[in-house]
Amino acid sequence: MMTRRPLILGAAACAAALPGLSACSGSTAVQDAALALRRSTALANNDASSGAGNVASNDASKDASKDTRIMQELVRSATLAPSSHNTQCWQFHIAQASIAITPDLARRCPAVDPDDHHLFVSLGCATENLVQAALAHGLHAEPLFNAEPNGASGGRIVIGLETTKSSASSLYPAIAERHCTLGDYDSQPLTSAELQMLDQAGTGDGVSVRLLTTQPAIESVLAYVMAANTEQMGDPAFVAELTSWIRFSADEALQTGDGLFAAASGNPALPRWLGSRMMGLFYTPKSENEKYARQIRNSAGIAVFVSERNDKAHWVEAGRCCERFALQATALGIRNAFLNPPVEVGAVRSQFAVWLGLQEGERPDLVVRFGRGPAMPWSMRRPVQAVLV
Repeated sequence: MMTRRPLILGAAACAAALPGLSACSGSTAVQDAALALRRSTALANNDASSGAGNVASNDASKDASKDTRIMQELVRSATLAPSSHNTQCWQFHIAQASIAITPDLARRCPAVDPDDHHLFVSLGCATENLVQAALAHGLHAEPLFNAEPNGASGGRIVIGLETTKSSASSLYPAIAERHCTLGDYDSQPLTSAELQMLDQAGTGDGVSVRLLTTQPAIESVLAYVMAANTEQMGDPAFVAELTSWIRFSADEALQTGDGLFAAASGNPALPRWLGSRMMGLFYTPKSENEKYARQIRNSAGIAVFVSERNDKAHWVEAGRCCERFALQATALGIRNAFLNPPVEVGAVRSQFAVWLGLQEGERPDLVVRFGRGPAMPWSMRRPVQAVLV
């Protein structure tokens, strides 16, 4: 997500004004639905269910049905990736031996992501999930990005699939468990071995990850976060766009299957008319910056993903690296969440790049805090059929 903002909507004030209302209010149904979407569709064993007496003429149809379910399972795994404001800005095209991922431009976020950088990063995150899931299902996946200079979509990722030996890595089960944990961490440092594994996972073709764990470096990042956040919150278009993607109530979250569910940030589930008003009262630069200061300082470190070239192919690769980093963190029991204001505000991003010591043409793509802490509620996902073309 690339933008996942833990909103402060005045939970204490809401609880005082409306006794019996809590951050868990109405969220149980959302969590049940989110959990169901994260469970594998468990490919059925046709031989066991249909008996040994089936005629041979049914074999081809059974194989085709199984192949369809496998392809849809790969898409389901891909949809569990993060996206800006949880817009799920992707469409999937299934062919006989490939799956293509294209942007859903109706789900763009022009205020926070005017050049569609985060959108293509999201496609990269989805691609990495699909690659990991494919190998677990006995398929070797080979993604190829096509910029489509004359196409309406701006680019597509075609993932060729070939039969291979099934080999589920430790990252595959993490797909269903990974989510942005928008809460406090325990401030404890990671081991050198854990940092090395995160570094390896977050490095790719033309993309590197900088792991910042010293207090001076973390404080410097905090200063850039606060400067960019203050500018964003002074932009009415940004605030309106963010508000449009917040799902204040459980009913909203269940109906849309997307967006930022308020309870996932520890806030009360409220009717939209009330939640939007509370946001206007309590969502301020001061409150957000105070929250950022606390949560950045109680993190074990900050990861900054950097592309050596500022183009869509590298944005996609940055998404793959970031998702692989997040899956590795999840497998190690390490939480993570995006801290992207410094790379979303152009003027701040250029200053941030200078502080990082980047060369001309390099771009800081994503900022992620990480550490150990309690789990937070999951966000929703749309069903597979909603994203298939």
